[in-house]
Amino acid sequence: MNSNNVPKPNKRSNLRNILGREYYSLKRQIKWLQMSRQFAKPDASVKLEHSIMRHRSMMLRPLRDVEMYLQHNKITNLRLAIAPINGMVIRPGETFSIWQRVGRPTAGRGFLEGLVLHNGRIEKGIGGGLCQLGNLLYWMALHSPLTITERYRHGFDVFPDINRTIPFACGATLAYNYIDLQLRNDTTDTFQINLWLDEEYLNGEILSDRESEFEYKIYETDHLIKMQPWGGYTRHNRIWRRQTSLIDGLTSETLVTENHAIMMYNPLLTA
Repeated sequence: MNSNNVPKPNKRSNLRNILGREYYSLKRQIKWLQMSRQFAKPDASVKLEHSIMRHRSMMLRPLRDVEMYLQHNKITNLRLAIAPINGMVIRPGETFSIWQRVGRPTAGRGFLEGLVLHNGRIEKGIGGGLCQLGNLLYWMALHSPLTITERYRHGFDVFPDINRTIPFACGATLAYNYIDLQLRNDTTDTFQINLWLDEEYLNGEILSDRESEFEYKIYETDHLIKMQPWGGYTRHNRIWRRQTSLIDGLTSETLVTENHAIMMYNPLLTA
């Protein structure tokens, strides 16, 4: 693994943060215009049959020092965000982008105040909680033939591993619109994304127009918690994907990503 030394995060002024966000947002909007014909779109007439990957994540989790109304608001934000994505059809050569479909989450569109992470601090912000959508879609994409062309890892490990069911750092952080998750279909098959909410979970499924030829397993190695010279703790690992052919049993392994995150809790304390 590369050096596990992580610099202490810099604190930027509010003005710099606002100007920076708008600058990168404008650059992304220009890029969207340039590649508009390449983006996937929902198609209500398409109902694909073969399930490639299905997953769900619990929406309400009591978290220390986090008011529960923010969790309930997150459910509203998720409902609004999945509406323009549900039924998304990704044909060969097309790209799916979360933010290109969802758009800017504003109060005027009905988005509520939710939990956001800003410069290493837990804060409240309109549209907060949508990283749960990024996490779900990224995890499903890792178990599919879709190519992940853009994904940003979480720079902070916010909460302890209580009821964690997947390896650490297998999610995708989001911030409108330049911190995005994008998937491209480099195959000759067609894929579809379905999303829905029930009373407890955010649910998702990737389907295809033909049965999958592969089985996927995602696992971590080299997990490490390290104290940095500046006094904080950081967490590190590598995420791998094992792909096994269902036809001849041949297996290949690929390094997906290497993660380095600043821990926002003391790893020496028990839950």
